[in-house]
Amino acid sequence: MALRNIIIDGDPRLRKVCRKVDEVNDHIRTLLDDMAETMYAAEGVGLAAPQVGVTRRAVVVDVGDGLYEFVNPVLVESEGEQCGLEACLSVPEKNGYVVRPRRVVVEALDRNGDPIRVEAKGYKAVAFCHEIDHLDGTLFTDRAIQPTAEQLRQSEERNEEIRRLMGEREEAAPAPLPRGRRNTRVVRVKREG
Repeated sequence: MALRNIIIDGDPRLRKVCRKVDEVNDHIRTLLDDMAETMYAAEGVGLAAPQVGVTRRAVVVDVGDGLYEFVNPVLVESEGEQCGLEACLSVPEKNGYVVRPRRVVVEALDRNGDPIRVEAKGYKAVAFCHEIDHLDGTLFTDRAIQPTAEQLRQSEERNEEIRRLMGEREEAAPAPLPRGRRNTRVVRVKREG
């Protein structure tokens, strides 16, 4: 395993639609291992292949309940809505409020090339959606909104969930997705209407 450089917003590779992985082989398994090591070293909760300069459909996520590795992930179901503050290892010093599904189902291949189906709710659903967005060249800043009072309340509820989840992995309460960097500038967006 090796640490890889995380590329930053402005690099055109972050805006490309990633290519499907044709075969899960040792090269892809090494990529997944390196992405996980890089994510943990950066104190993030997710990382997508384009964030390390590889335009392939692969992501890793760990919100405190273990590592998920997805190759060619697809959101096949989503329901509900939740709003919360997001940040990104590839967009340092920024965060913003984003509306995501409350529940999702992801189908993908695992590190052995076997099909898997994973249901996620709450913060885990957010992390899955955030990382899968990267595979289509979408950053959280593209989805950022000016939240309503109700959405701010939802965000506080999600922060409590994050503290509970991440408390299992470390003692200090984490900042919203990702934990590793201080995110001080909120992305402001005009609300329609």
